[in-house]
Parts: sequence; structure tokens; C-alpha cells
Amino acid sequence: MGHTNDPAVMERLMRTKGRWAIVGLTTNEWRAAFDTSLFIRDRLGMEIIPVNLPGEPVHGETGYSSLLDIPAARQPIDVVDCFVNSHRVGDVVDQAIAVGAKAVWMQLGVVDEAAAERAKAAGLDVVMDSCPAQQAWKYNL
Repeated sequence: MGHTNDPAVMERLMRTKGRWAIVGLTTNEWRAAFDTSLFIRDRLGMEIIPVNLPGEPVHGETGYSSLLDIPAARQPIDVVDCFVNSHRVGDVVDQAIAVGAKAVWMQLGVVDEAAAERAKAAGLDVVMDSCPAQQAWKYNL
């Protein structure tokens, strides 16, 4: 049986102030990650860390090329929010486990059951195929 999102976990992740690494966040305003990351930062009140291949800054926040490049001073990472294709998310989940992240949130259309199972086995909370900006209304956020 596949992964089922737990509404209580989703609500806790969105309500608990923390540090979210947004993987796939670039300066491209047409990408969903651009606006969703602003929602996470400005509406939910989270610290965000852009993660993109060139390591470029976004929204005035220092960017990094991978989760493994984020310095200890910017950790722990509470949530790794994944804006990558399903076939690439497994590597991101493995990095999230390696850096000791507490949760992975795979965005709409991002599905990898094996990666979700690895994350759960490592003790991470997992949300898959969902967007916090689209779920927030359910929790009056």
C-alpha cells in the first residue's frame, strides 16, 4: 500500500516555526517554487533556504547547490520541500536523511514511494504529492 499523508503531520509542519530548505527554488518567477516559498516564509513564518544547482540566492536568502552544502550554522533543517521531478526526488530524500532533516515534503506531482519509505524508516515525517500553500486553508493558516 502506498503512502498516505497524515493531516496532523501536515498541520504540525505548517504551524511549527522552523527552517525549510526549498529544493528547486530559483529566481524563475514562473515556477511554482517561487511563490510557494514566499508563502512559506511570509505567511507561515518559516526561515527558508534556497537549494538549486547554481547555488544562487533567491528572495534575498543565501542559496546552496545541494542540501549537503548547507553549513552547520543553518541546521538543523526541519523540512526539505521538494520541487524536483519524481525521478530525481530520491536523491534529495537521501540527502535529507544524510543531513538529519526532520521531514520531507514532496510537492504536487512529486511521487516516489521508495523514497518515502526510506525517509519514514529513517524517522522523518513525510508528505507527498501535496502543496502547503494549497493545504493551509484547511488549518486556518
